[in-house]
Amino acid sequence: MTTKYVTAAIALNARLMVSRMGWLLFNRYTAFLFGVFAYSLIINLQGGPRGVAYIQEGGTLAFNKQYLELTLLFYLYCSFNMMLRPSRWQALLAAVPLFLAYMGQDIYYLMYSNVFRVCQLAEVPELLTVLSPKVILLLTVTVVVPLGFFFWCLNYRKMVTMVAGMVPLALLIGAVEFYPEQFTADFWKVGQEIVAWSDKVSAENNGRFMMLLYREAERKISLAKTEAFRDRPKYEQQAQERAGWIRSHSNNRNVHLVILESFVDPTLFRGASLTKDPYHPNFKKLFGNKLGFSVSPVVGGGTSQAEFEALCGVPAFQELAGVEFNSFTGAPAYCLPGTLQLAGYRTMASNAYKPSFFNTPKGYKGMGFAQMYFPREYLKDDNTYLSIGDTTGEDGYMFDRTLFAQNLEFISPLIKDKTGLPLFNYVLTIYGHMPHIINEQKRPKVLKFVSSFKDPQLEDSANQFFYRSEAVAEYVNRLLEIDEKSLIILVSDHVPPGIFGRKSYDKLRYLNNKDDSIHMNRIMVIEDGKVKKYTTVHHYDVPAMVLNYVTKGAYCKEHACGFAENKFLDDRMQRHEEYMRVMAHATD
Repeated sequence: MTTKYVTAAIALNARLMVSRMGWLLFNRYTAFLFGVFAYSLIINLQGGPRGVAYIQEGGTLAFNKQYLELTLLFYLYCSFNMMLRPSRWQALLAAVPLFLAYMGQDIYYLMYSNVFRVCQLAEVPELLTVLSPKVILLLTVTVVVPLGFFFWCLNYRKMVTMVAGMVPLALLIGAVEFYPEQFTADFWKVGQEIVAWSDKVSAENNGRFMMLLYREAERKISLAKTEAFRDRPKYEQQAQERAGWIRSHSNNRNVHLVILESFVDPTLFRGASLTKDPYHPNFKKLFGNKLGFSVSPVVGGGTSQAEFEALCGVPAFQELAGVEFNSFTGAPAYCLPGTLQLAGYRTMASNAYKPSFFNTPKGYKGMGFAQMYFPREYLKDDNTYLSIGDTTGEDGYMFDRTLFAQNLEFISPLIKDKTGLPLFNYVLTIYGHMPHIINEQKRPKVLKFVSSFKDPQLEDSANQFFYRSEAVAEYVNRLLEIDEKSLIILVSDHVPPGIFGRKSYDKLRYLNNKDDSIHMNRIMVIEDGKVKKYTTVHHYDVPAMVLNYVTKGAYCKEHACGFAENKFLDDRMQRHEEYMRVMAHATD
């Protein structure tokens, strides 16, 4: 009998042990951690940043030491479980906010090749204005509805539990907001390596959420640091002196700067053949093989970032905001337009889209444009020469030829008036914006991509390029007829995102996937009627190119000009100081 009871007791204890081990191995919390690892592998295979787990070259499994990230994720998942009402969906529902937050950041990276930052939440309203109804419906179904269900299932009767569960997170965010220096110092001690030149590598080392917090703390520090660069009287004096020097060396010739929305050259996709030459014959005759490259700060979106660099001459470091334009108050920052205005130029900006987009009016005013023109369809008054024209079947985006024709009509009398001020004519296009809708009754498709990998949006963009290249050639040829002795620069703001973002460019081998190729865009320069090709430049080199032209080459004799030396300037610290000085006064 004793042996029988002992055997039964051992069996019972064994079952209990197995049961406990089973609970430890197969519960919602271990399932959540397993899900984090699985998600990391899947998103990495799609071209996203590495997470907790990733596949190395050769197919072996590897792990990142994202201890802080894992701790934060696990804490949040446990907290959400406590806050939700008990139900069969509780375990899955607690992971919904975390999954969506991760997915949103990774989609952003896959589409735009940039790591998301907290301050970029301010861009959401502008983003929603350009999304198609189908995409908005998709976001509603996949984001708004699940989050709404999550909040509906919260157990609001346990308010104390909910508040207590969020206290650690509130303290963490509070440290970022109110003690950013201490937060970053402590992060360096306990976190993994932060790489100054790569947001992606830093996020891979430390995790998405932890780098969101770290970059926000850095932004807070940078905002405080602008005080050290803010000296309005000295800044004004330096601007006046610089303008006086330019005026004394000026040839008083006109400058025409055009930033083209997503003007991607289809011939640069080495992994696809084209059924037709995408260059219009007039474009090919004009530029031949003298198309250059300029490195944009953005990919697939963020036109105002490209504008900022091309007009202010400094890199868009994103230290004060995800989009520098959003920080401008209209206070004089004396970028290229402001400098030229002080030097005796008439500065005007013609923008083909909505003035509400990315704080543009204040941005343009702070940069130094004396006159700004937007389509009258987006304004309450008629104090503009622009109209979007017939945009039927093309998502309301003004076609390049429509914009160029109106611009030529407006500036022609100004150019012919030899007694007037020299002109800085800045034009921003919008046609070619995602989703690249084409009205085939007006512009029938003329070519196809022949490739095993399909991206219909990039193929549509290539068809748009054919007609846009014709419009560009017409515009430039007409400018040369009425203003040959001038400087004309046309540059693409960024490459379009395509349906699959970065993956599309990798699969279609854009510029053979060489380093940083996805940031490289076409630039066309015409000096005194002659097309001129430079080696690869950055968008922030454009102001130096302009100032060197209007001073007959004197500017680059006194200043370091990367484009003139056919190399990149590598003095990051100097450029960072220039950036901080501009932003300090732009935000006065």
